[in-house]
Amino acid sequence: MGCGLPAGDGPRELPPVSAFAGDDGSPDPRLAAVLDEHADGRAEIADVVEALATSRVLVPVMAHEVADGATGQGPFAEREVETSVVALQAPDGRTALPVFTSVAALSAWRAEARPMPAEAPRAAASALAEGWPLLVVDPGGPVTVVVPRPAVQALAAGLTWHPAVRGGQVRADVREAIERSVAQVPAVRSVDVEPGARSEVAVVVGLPRGLDRSGLEAVLAQVNARLAADPMVAQIDTLELRPVAAG
Repeated sequence: MGCGLPAGDGPRELPPVSAFAGDDGSPDPRLAAVLDEHADGRAEIADVVEALATSRVLVPVMAHEVADGATGQGPFAEREVETSVVALQAPDGRTALPVFTSVAALSAWRAEARPMPAEAPRAAASALAEGWPLLVVDPGGPVTVVVPRPAVQALAAGLTWHPAVRGGQVRADVREAIERSVAQVPAVRSVDVEPGARSEVAVVVGLPRGLDRSGLEAVLAQVNARLAADPMVAQIDTLELRPVAAG
């Protein structure tokens, strides 16, 4: 997933933490190693999230001049300046907080941004408090990882994230929860669950032949309602329905 332009003003600047007083801006060795493995296909996003749970990240802070903020008299009137954390907009419209593994990665992305160190779980909590469901690790590279909503929630809560898909397979308990939910819709003839091409999980729903547009929309609305009501299914970041003719 790519990210777009800054979304505008963000949350208040994270205050300095004494624990980072001696931080030289280098990446956490374990996190850097996992990111390299992820780039080579040897580690999944869940492994990156696990490393983030104990890592320091850098949140980019940008200064901007306040409108009508001139104070004082004469040719050298002071200008009022505020700082805010930068946000990114993902292609699906959701907002993400960018976090960086090192000062070098941050400077390569925005030379004018100031690094504010924070534990990754604290950065995740800050993002969620602003209604931003995603984190993007090193959006300027060399390895960019988008941390999905359930993982951000788990980071913020200090919990282990269990993704719906591991090793290219949908977890058995997730599959069973989806099948159980969809089976409650009388019109459904069959259901299959697989990793999605454009989403985390795809649900292939077999429906009777001959449904008109309004009938199809009504059945899919029932399927969506059943899925949304299941707590386990609700933890899937993105889910797509694929209706197919069956029977």
